[in-house]
Amino acid sequence: MPKTLQIEFGPITEQNVNFLRKVNSACFPISYNDKFYKDVVALKDDGLNKFAYYGGFVVGAVCTRMEPLPSDASRNRLYIMTLGVLAAYRGREVGTQLIQSVMDHYEKHKVEDFEAVDEIALHVQISNDDAIRFYTEGFGFAQGEMVE
Repeated sequence: MPKTLQIEFGPITEQNVNFLRKVNSACFPISYNDKFYKDVVALKDDGLNKFAYYGGFVVGAVCTRMEPLPSDASRNRLYIMTLGVLAAYRGREVGTQLIQSVMDHYEKHKVEDFEAVDEIALHVQISNDDAIRFYTEGFGFAQGEMVE
């Protein structure tokens, strides 16, 4: 079993957002538009959007946003938009550390910053069994209905 990497976290800024583009293009079968990257930079919240660094190099990233609940626009959910880890660093707990850091940030600031948040949500391709297991077994997420 490969050892857990001791990573450091860093903010996603206008100066380094191109690293996020590279991580996303290496990890996902779709291309994100410029608005996605501008929105992530504009959030300026390194508790919710961040890079994972190992040995001074970006090896992964997580990006989230706040959005209204579909069932009640007066309430919110924290939506995990992307979690990407470069292939060479997978299976070394980088993704786990990224998601755990977001969950810890949420818990720490729940009363003052996230009082209107009722859930944390994300979407995973139905065929991605590893990702489904990662979130359900590793973090207690419940699998919802399929979105088409």
